[in-house]
Amino acid sequence: MALDRKKLAVIHIVKRELGLTDDEYRDILQRETGVRSAKDIDEKGFRRLMRSFAAGRQYRINKYGLTLRQKLFIKHLAGDLGWDENHFRNFLNKYYKKTAIDALTKREASKVIESLKNILRRRGADHAHS
Repeated sequence: MALDRKKLAVIHIVKRELGLTDDEYRDILQRETGVRSAKDIDEKGFRRLMRSFAAGRQYRINKYGLTLRQKLFIKHLAGDLGWDENHFRNFLNKYYKKTAIDALTKREASKVIESLKNILRRRGADHAHS
């Protein structure tokens, strides 16, 4: 059975975030799933592909150890907060002296994630009391 659109979208987001060329991407697909197009991947192949992305060195976004998973989670949390790119950049600069997610170390990214989760929790608590 073919993958649903959300999983296909995840594969393409990962491809873009890792900066893979089309040939590199198709080679990884072939090696991990036996097909050269994401639309031909089944559920088992999807899991195998995601494990491969997670285990590989290419999973690191920068030389400081930032992972793709951290980057995507930070973007997700900022989106949940309703922050646009400018607001988020100002937050990073004010509290972490960085101008982009890609400049964060793995440890800094963990701190950013915890900060954003705390902001979300406080926002939720504020709404519960109003």
